[in-house]
Formats: sequence, C-alpha cells, structure tokens
Amino acid sequence: MSRPLRIEYPGAWYHIMNRGRRKEEVFDGKNDFIQFIDILKESAQLWKLRIASYCLMPNHYHLLLQTPEANLSRGLRHIDGVYTQRFNRSHSSDGPLFRGRYKSILIEADSYLLPLMRYIHRNPVRAGMVKKAEDYKWSSCSIYISKAKKANWLYKDFVLSQFSNKLEDSIKAFYRYVSLEDEAKITGFFEKKKWPVFLGSEDFIRRIKEKFLPEKINDEMPQSRELTPGLDLIQKTVMDHYGIEKKDLLFSRRGVRNEPRNVAIFLTRQLRGDRLGQIGLNFRMDKYSSVSTVIARMKQEMIRGRKLRDRVEIISNKITKSQEQT
Repeated sequence: MSRPLRIEYPGAWYHIMNRGRRKEEVFDGKNDFIQFIDILKESAQLWKLRIASYCLMPNHYHLLLQTPEANLSRGLRHIDGVYTQRFNRSHSSDGPLFRGRYKSILIEADSYLLPLMRYIHRNPVRAGMVKKAEDYKWSSCSIYISKAKKANWLYKDFVLSQFSNKLEDSIKAFYRYVSLEDEAKITGFFEKKKWPVFLGSEDFIRRIKEKFLPEKINDEMPQSRELTPGLDLIQKTVMDHYGIEKKDLLFSRRGVRNEPRNVAIFLTRQLRGDRLGQIGLNFRMDKYSSVSTVIARMKQEMIRGRKLRDRVEIISNKITKSQEQT
C-alpha cells in the first residue's frame, strides 16, 4: 500500500478523517465513543496535540488539530492504534479496524479554521441524525457552547477567540456561526473522490511547495507528485530560456557540451526526483550511469561557476512560478 503524503512542521493545522474497513462501524455503542474521546484526551496530553474539534460518526471520525511539535504521524498512530486495541479487546475481535491510513489535509488556518470547524460539527446535521449540531452527543460542539469548565484538554479557547475577546460574546457568535449552512466551497471540497494535499490560498500553497517540494518527493507517496512540475514544463522552460527546440534537448554530440540539455536533466532530477533510468529514457540516453555523470558534473560546474548557478536558479524559479498557476 502506498503511503499518503504527510507534510509536518511546528504549528501546522490539519483536518483528519479515518473510516472503518468496508465502511463498517468503528463505534458500536456508548462505551466506544467514550473510549475514543478518552484516547483523544490522552493524545493531547502525551503528544501535545491541540485538538480543536472532533466529531465521531458511527463509521468514521473527523478531527481538527494543530501540532506544535510537528508530530502528526506519531500522534495519529497512537490514536488509531490504541483505539483499535481497546475496541478489539472490548468486542472480542481481532485485526484492523480502520480501512487504512488516516486522511490528512494541511490547512491554512487564517482562512479555513472556522469553516472546517463548522463542517466537522455539522456532520450529524447533514446526515440527518440531529437538527442542531449541538444536539449530537459525540462531537465537541456542545462543549463550545457550554460555560462550564469541562474538557480543558480541548483547544477551544483559541477557536472562540476568533469570534470575540469576551467569552460570553464568543460563545454566542460561535452558536450563530455553527447554525449556518456550510460554505459550498467546503462541502464541494470534501465531495471529491480524491482529496488534495492542501486547503489554502495560492500564496499558502506556494510557500508550502517551495519549502517542502524537494524533500517530500517519494515513489511510495503518489500524492507527492501533486507537488512536482511536469516534465513538459521543465523542458519547455529550458527551451524558452535558451531559445532552442526540443530536438536540442534530446540529442547531444560526443565531445560537445550541451548546457541546455544538462540543465534540463539536472532540474528534472532536482525538482521531480525522477529515477536515473527514467530520466535516461526521457532524454534518450542508453545508460543511467550517463545521467548520473551529467548531474554530478552539473553540481560541480555550479559550485565553480556563479553565472551557471544563476542561470539554473532563474530557470528553476520560472518553473516553480508556472507550477503554482496550474
């Protein structure tokens, strides 16, 4: 099974969802719901997760959380793993409970924290289980509108502060906000069969791509390819920069240095992480060792020559900017 892409950094916000195998129920009665909430509390304390919202539906769950210590994978492994153990023990069953690895979406909190919080709390309303979000017992919604100091592990004060600095006013505003229908953009986003890696503005996505693109390309993570520029884009940008045709990238005469071709090969490796053999096929080179030689030579030439280094940087920036617009 391929691994989903996880981008982790201190302070990141995520929407998390996991579903039972074959859409089977993962909460079979009151005790299961209570056990899962207890594990959320444990995880918030143990892994310092800031869990802002949760909603436990019979066959899946939703979380909205922040990771001050960039440990999403470790925290969610604890939540899913420990709950599966306790569920199996209490139901005298065995084996996996969830259908696979949890889904996570990295979100831009400034724009989407509140809409996602509302979406999560309104899950039971959309499912026809309750008329009001606060009536559903197994979500964090009722905790938000209560003045009682309970569930202190829930990171609700930060969310409430987005409405008002006064607690009473923020609770009223929260109630009004959650009573409203979800934004079409949010419901449409989650109706997609394949969820994107990010939910945020173009600037947010650009900054994430620039920071994590090179280190996150992985053949076992198909989603990571969503972050990479296409081969055609790399080749076209190089051709435009040097004013050449594609045939000049695909063929090289022995003993004649072909800088545009070498730059295209180097950037294909750097920006896409393609394997040497695949690069060789794309640039009509018989041996992957020849590709390795070109890349190694480019690195040395860039160290020694500032002008070449500047040209490669200019081309790379053009590719990145073009990728942002796709």
